Amino acid sequence: MSIDTPLSLFGLSTTPLELLSFLLSVLTVWLNIRQNHWAWLFSILASLLYAAVFADARLYGDAGLQFVFVAVSVWGWYQWLRGGDQHRPLQVSRLARSGWLVMAVAWAAGFFVLSWFLHRYTDTDVPHMDGFLTAGSLVGQFLLSRKKIENWLVWIAVDVLYVGLYLYKHLTLTAMLYALFVVMAAAGWRSWRRSQSQGRDAVPA
Repeated sequence: MSIDTPLSLFGLSTTPLELLSFLLSVLTVWLNIRQNHWAWLFSILASLLYAAVFADARLYGDAGLQFVFVAVSVWGWYQWLRGGDQHRPLQVSRLARSGWLVMAVAWAAGFFVLSWFLHRYTDTDVPHMDGFLTAGSLVGQFLLSRKKIENWLVWIAVDVLYVGLYLYKHLTLTAMLYALFVVMAAAGWRSWRRSQSQGRDAVPA
């Protein structure tokens, strides 16, 4: 059986490639919630596999995003291990007020640039949604790499919209994955907030 051979799983149409990507992605987020740095290794593997899945579905923004995720994951892995004071492991922190503004501007700028590029140079039928969610994912991944609690809020918003996009693209298993991601992101928000309330980390930075 080829990795892109269609198969039925509990009545859902998928492929072995999408299924493996699904499992690795769930493991990645679970480890992120636990602040385990090995999450970045599985993030790299899942991103490489999902690049192929999304390219096949003509979601070129999402496909290209996976390669950016690989690069950011390498950087994020280093940040979690050596990004703190005196090259110590990075601690959880919150965005300062100015950080929210920078995040919003970066998301908006990314949306306009990516939407224009996808509309002009690819055959995608969803350039604006693809561009908006790709830009939001980049913001979320950067915040996660820097262990900002607010990354979970970004992921909740992005993942809710991704569910609809992937259902439209008939990527049912991936849509279910992102529905699960919404729940897991909410759990991540609560878990990291608990660290803040216990006074272990989480100072604005």
